[in-house]
Amino acid sequence: MGDIESPESTPPHQVDIFSFLPSKDFATSRKGILLISEVALSFITFVCFVASVAAAFVTAPLIEFLLAAFMLIVYSNKFSQQLNGCQWPLMDFLRCLTASIIFFVISIISMSRYGDGASKAGGVFGFIATLCFAFDCYITFNELTNSRKQGEGSTQEQPAGNDSDFESE
Repeated sequence: MGDIESPESTPPHQVDIFSFLPSKDFATSRKGILLISEVALSFITFVCFVASVAAAFVTAPLIEFLLAAFMLIVYSNKFSQQLNGCQWPLMDFLRCLTASIIFFVISIISMSRYGDGASKAGGVFGFIATLCFAFDCYITFNELTNSRKQGEGSTQEQPAGNDSDFESE
């Protein structure tokens, strides 16, 4: 009759932690490698600052770690293609720009003001994270400008040599 535990019924689909991990195709792409390295470097910098005297700098790497992990999940699961209401490349550009500036500033301060080894290590990993975020910012900016140029070229083309705004004398 309709036995719940009958062997022919299929178990419901369970969502596990492995569904949030990036696929191999995305993890080997340029964006995937950058996001994974940003997540790892932010976490390492966070751990270094937790163990150091410069505990005031813990918040910035933690927030950047969470934002990079969020963007990794969004891009790897293709949520950016499903949720068209957000400007994902622009959000990613602003995230990378602010992260590179913040990591650069806290790395300089931690290297110059604090003498313990964990602060120095946090500063070194912060500088490496700065380079990683700055490179991602550069790549994302180029993609944004290329997509904007393609969008302008396809929607409206003006004929060359038409200077109706200027008066000729």
